[in-house]
This record gives sequence, structure tokens and C-alpha cells, in this order.
Amino acid sequence: MIAIVDYGAGNLFSVKNACDFLSLETVITGKASVLEAADGIILPGVGAFPDAMKKLGAAGLIPTLKSQAEKKPLLGICLGMQILFDYGTEFEKCDGLGLIPGHVGRLPCKDLKLPQIGWNSLSLRQSTPILADTKDGDYVYFVHSFGAVCDARYILASTEYGCAVSALVGNRNVFGAQFHPEKSGEVGLAMLKNFGRLVVQ
Repeated sequence: MIAIVDYGAGNLFSVKNACDFLSLETVITGKASVLEAADGIILPGVGAFPDAMKKLGAAGLIPTLKSQAEKKPLLGICLGMQILFDYGTEFEKCDGLGLIPGHVGRLPCKDLKLPQIGWNSLSLRQSTPILADTKDGDYVYFVHSFGAVCDARYILASTEYGCAVSALVGNRNVFGAQFHPEKSGEVGLAMLKNFGRLVVQ
């Protein structure tokens, strides 16, 4: 069973609908006990980095997410991916979950509109089970103005938007997609399916 974290900042139902389509067993929850009992965790998110961390803190879920990420697969999506890092600089410097070394800052795209909204192609950087059915150049759907800055060892796939953008990142059990796999057609569904396979291993 995969727990989809409800902390008041997530695009919950489109993620759950995509998982349901793939016959992945999921539950939407804001309870630490359910996260602890789950086989895997999806951490969605829309909005601002500091607000997301405040909501996770208010829900008492930060220690649980940190401990469970050591034991089972966790996938952060969009803002949920960004808060996996050490800190973000949106509005103010704010600590993240610290599950992937690095930080999140505004994209340095001087000649392009922000947020980046729409489809963009992936450049695959490393082999990973989540990308087993993804080809170099496949398109996925983005909505964001901020991006992760981290060592290349954590970047599984990137995209270009006036600069190199970390599109898919990973550190042991923890994965993060800056794009929305649940809104990225067959390419995104394949990634969610592969995440589901990691969960049941």
C-alpha cells in the first residue's frame, strides 16, 4: 500500500486517480501511523516551500517522513520534490526535509517566462528503475519557478529551460520529480508504475 501524504498542500486526487488507473493500492492520509504502516509514500505538493514545511510541521509529520524515508521508497512530486532538499529560498530561507543534499532556488532563466508551464523533454542522466520505460527526449509536464541545485550524483534526469533544470532526482530510497508524472500521459504513468514496483519489492 502506498500512502499519499495529505498535509494541505498537495494535488492529491489527480495523483490518486493516476495510481488507481494503474491498480496501485493507495490511501490519502495525514496520519503518521498510516505512513509508518505503508509500503511506500508519495509526497505531492503545490504552492510555496515555506508554507509546505509549516503545514508538515503543524501536522507533526516531519519526523515521520524523515524516519520512513530510511526504510521504504518515497516519491516527492513538484513542491513535494523541492522540500526533500536541505533548504529553499522562496520568499525566505527555509529548512526542508534534508533527504537529498542540496537546495532549491529560483530558476535563473532571464529571457524566459516563469513559471515554466507546459511540456518539456527529458535528458536521462543515470539508470534507475523508475526510468526503466522512459526514453531520452520523452516529454513530461512542468509547472514551477524554482528548481533544485545539487551534485550531479543525485540528478537522474534533467531538462532545459534557459538553463539545466533538475527534473528527476534520487538518493537511495528517496526520489523526486519536478514535473507532474500524474499529468504526463503514458510517460508519467510508466514512472508511477515503476515506483509501485519498487514499493512491492
